[in-house]
Amino acid sequence: MPKLNARILIVDDNKVNVELIRAQLRAFPYELDVAYDGEEALAKIVRHPPDLVLLDLMMPKVSGYEVCKTVKEDPRTQFIPVIIITALQELDDKLKAIELGADDFLVKPFNKIELTTRIRSLLKLKAMHDDLERTENILFSLAAALDAKDPYTRGHSERVARYATTLATAVGLPADEIEQIRRGALLHDIGKIGVRDAVLAKPGALTAEEMDHVKTHPVRGFEICSPCTSLQPCLGCIRHHHERFDGQGYPDALAADHIPVAGMITSIADAYDAMTSNRPYRQSLGPERALRVFTDELPKGQWNPQLLAIFLELLHRGQI
Repeated sequence: MPKLNARILIVDDNKVNVELIRAQLRAFPYELDVAYDGEEALAKIVRHPPDLVLLDLMMPKVSGYEVCKTVKEDPRTQFIPVIIITALQELDDKLKAIELGADDFLVKPFNKIELTTRIRSLLKLKAMHDDLERTENILFSLAAALDAKDPYTRGHSERVARYATTLATAVGLPADEIEQIRRGALLHDIGKIGVRDAVLAKPGALTAEEMDHVKTHPVRGFEICSPCTSLQPCLGCIRHHHERFDGQGYPDALAADHIPVAGMITSIADAYDAMTSNRPYRQSLGPERALRVFTDELPKGQWNPQLLAIFLELLHRGQI
């Protein structure tokens, strides 16, 4: 459900139009704010993001088109619903606004019931997105807390995300896939919340039972994150970062191209950080020895050879 007292920003340089919209919304539990030009609107949106924007197109200083474009291109505000309210009736005007990311379009004079119904519908969608975002934030905070509670893993997921992003960029993946790999790498070890602390912090070699217990963490992480729809593109990193190119990995014993690219990239990044960090069972190998391990393993089949070759080149260039 939309939250009570949702904040709506009305953007129109015509004060008569502003007062008309205010009068039509006065009976509803909304907090109404006003901007009389695009420049003022953008300043208010940045300072105090509203839950929805009612936006005129033809305004001085900064047009409604530019306001809509700026709002929808900024990751901080891109999910704020924007309803265009304008006297322009040409199809090209409507198409341009939609291409810039507008969520709805009303032509003046508009029907009050239509306006309030569309506002209510978009606020409901916004509330659903906010709930998903809160769930995501909880999971990312949980993953960070899991890293931070152990001095040996503090910062591990952030480093893995950085290495994975660098590799994904070098491979030439699209920006949206790189972002999903970054997010998935941050969450790749969240399943370890279900692994016993005594096993995670054990200074010596693990028993077969303990190793089997540790190996449950990719599936645990997958089960934790899979109910969150927005994290679906990240699941390949979480479930498959311990698969091996030769099919000898876990949890699904996938081989070669059956392993998602996100999982293969995260696997290399994870292995590098594990080798160059202190762990309860050994000291850091250091970058040079880690590089030698990767080089020796290149023909043996643990990692995707093309991806590993690119990662080695990044190491040689000092980009990792």
